[in-house]
Amino acid sequence: MLTVVTGGSGSGKSAYAEDLLLSYGPGERIYIATMFPFDEESHKRIARHRDMRRDKGFKTVECYTGLDKLDIPSDAHVLLECMSNLVANEMFQEGGAGGQVVGAVIDGIRALQRSVAQICVVTNEIFSGSQSYDGETRLYQENLGAINCRIVEMADVAVEVVYGIPLYIKGKGEKV
Repeated sequence: MLTVVTGGSGSGKSAYAEDLLLSYGPGERIYIATMFPFDEESHKRIARHRDMRRDKGFKTVECYTGLDKLDIPSDAHVLLECMSNLVANEMFQEGGAGGQVVGAVIDGIRALQRSVAQICVVTNEIFSGSQSYDGETRLYQENLGAINCRIVEMADVAVEVVYGIPLYIKGKGEKV
């Protein structure tokens, strides 16, 4: 089963996604961490997320690019956090997919979907602002938007978390 969890910054989407994975029952819990630690702020954010999931039984697998190359146990419950970072990594890191980012990321999600029991993908809602961007920022938004649309189309469940409250966009779910 594929679940997509989205929301704005500080919406509670990460905590919701972690609790959702815990509700899936027995099985190995894998946290695919996609944030590349490139500065002090990213190190702080990574530490905060590690603290959030401490004692929840997650095994962390760092994956900055090449999602389709991961070897994850078939009985695993997977939390991919987060799509926004993965897209940026694939676009801008050496060895990333570059201009083929949409296909590469979708192929990675499909590979996970075929191989694991449950996958929950966290992504950011960055499209509500009225500011217009150019160049690489605009291309990033277009790629993330295309990927978000495709994974929600593939998903069994899609949830937007607003102020810590899950709003189901697709599929039915129980509040955890």
